This record gives sequence, C-alpha cells and structure tokens, in this order.
Amino acid sequence: MTGKMVEFASNGVTSKGYLAIPGTGSGPAVIVLQEWWGLVEHIKEVCDRFAEAGFVALAPDLYHGKAASSPDEAGRMMMALNIDRTEQDLRGAIDYLLGLEASTGNKVGTVGFCMGGQLSLYTACANDKVGACVNYYGVHPDVHPDLAALNAPVLGFFAENDRSVPVETAHKLEADLKTAGKDVEMHIYPGAEHAFFNNTRKEVYNEEYAQDSWKRMTAFFKANLS
Repeated sequence: MTGKMVEFASNGVTSKGYLAIPGTGSGPAVIVLQEWWGLVEHIKEVCDRFAEAGFVALAPDLYHGKAASSPDEAGRMMMALNIDRTEQDLRGAIDYLLGLEASTGNKVGTVGFCMGGQLSLYTACANDKVGACVNYYGVHPDVHPDLAALNAPVLGFFAENDRSVPVETAHKLEADLKTAGKDVEMHIYPGAEHAFFNNTRKEVYNEEYAQDSWKRMTAFFKANLS
C-alpha cells in the first residue's frame, strides 16, 4: 500500500478514508466507492492504481471501520447502510478531496463497484461537484439516483452473466439515461460475471475485461476532469 488513512469532516462529525496521491504530487481527483464488503484491501489497491496513473484517489469508509467476511454478512451490512448519512459522508469526502493542494480542477470523478457503482451514480446526481461518473455493475435496492438532476457524463461497465444485476437492468439504465438526455456510454462484457473487476475473487475475475475497462475508465476521467 502506498496511500494512507485520513480523516475528513462529514456533517458535523469525522469520517475516514484511504487516500493515495501520485508521485508527481498532483492530479485529477477521484472518489472510489467500495463494494458491499467494505473498505477492504482491494479497494485500497484500486486507489493506489489510480495514483500510479496520475490521479488523487480517496476511498471513504462507508461502513466506518467495519468490513464483511461473508456474502451473508456483506448483504446485511449493505442493507443496513444509512443512505442519508452516506450521502453526507460522500459530500464531505468530495469537499475534502477538492480542498487538497494535490487535487487539480474543481470537479471529481466517482467510480464504484457493486453497491459502490449505484452510489457512484447516486452521488453524481446529488452533487454538482462530480464531473464524471463510472458505474461498475451497480446495485442497491434502496438507492435511487435522481437522473433528472445528473450533469456528469456516465460510463457503465456491466456483465452479461451477472445474477445480481441482470443485463436487462443495464439496458434499462442506459435507456433511462438517454431518455433523460444524459451523456452515457455503456459496455456489457459477454460471458462476464458480477465483480469481474475484482482480482481477489478468482472465481469471477476476468483479466481481459478488467484491463479493458480500466483503460477506458482512466481515459474517460482524463478527458472529463482535465
């Protein structure tokens, strides 16, 4: 790990997150949103990868120090997430990240995976400081993004064989965004399964698709956050 844990103000209290800064000392700002497991090592490694690619990346700890070790526990923690508190955590994280001397520009990018993918879109709709949004197979039954309020372009990555997010859900999201007049680019990888980006889950990880989506995502952020 090359980053570090930091604290930031959030609605009158303090929240924590993992921050990674590029060796160059500055770059576009990106918020990285966790899967339902929590702020685990994989998400920290994603922040480190962003830093290596020239971005300032912050992953807020939305479970506040807790992490799941089984799918059942992760599901319970996801469903117990206080959405209002989470929105305030994310607002505080964005303000903190943009306030860093290392962050260039006045907008952040958001990217999330699984639960975090839905929160990435939700945050982009709720906060006009988001300049680009990436959604990896986002899902959360209690998170309902206000697409009409969205101003940022959206890049989506979904999986053809995803049992958590059926391909029809991805098509509907794309259609809804286009109907609302939003800028959206959607990729549905054939034969892929949910969490294909997560290289710690060998049973579903797809190196080809993970690398392809990473290249597309970093180019998308560079184009929209410069």
